[in-house]
Amino acid sequence: MAADPARDGPVHDSAVLAGGLADRTAWRTDACPVGAALGVVGTRSAMLIMREAYYGTARFDDFAERVGISEAVAAARLRELTDAGLLRRVPYREPGSRTRHEYRLTEMGRDLAPVVLGLFEWGSRYLSPGGRPPLDLTHADCGAAVHVGVECDAGHDVALGELVFSPARRRRRDP
Repeated sequence: MAADPARDGPVHDSAVLAGGLADRTAWRTDACPVGAALGVVGTRSAMLIMREAYYGTARFDDFAERVGISEAVAAARLRELTDAGLLRRVPYREPGSRTRHEYRLTEMGRDLAPVVLGLFEWGSRYLSPGGRPPLDLTHADCGAAVHVGVECDAGHDVALGELVFSPARRRRRDP
């Protein structure tokens, strides 16, 4: 680890690779969950459609207009996100019109929210004028600011240099 003269201590700018992962030439990345996730939501339009779904957008025309994409691109992205399980189609019918579909978040789609909120927070800090977000994120119950972070099961905040990647142990996942 390199020393940081400003802090008089080590710089922790990467995670620790432990066990069989320590030798990076000995493992493959083709089963990486990050790569798999990007295969589902790795386009700008897919992420912006998900942003709109979190804001309550549900109808095809509204997605296309709010994201600023063509109807063909909106149709392709909505189909991909629906096929992947992040959105579900729900029929509706206005009087005198044919049946159409709205797009609603699934559990899988709602579980992606911290990723989108993390991008919002990062973009606000590093890409917005003055490092200020265009919107405030607050907790509806108490009004406190909301931040995205990494924490362990014991509730501790975990910095990148404190994160350890090791081969997965077989354990039951909580429902």
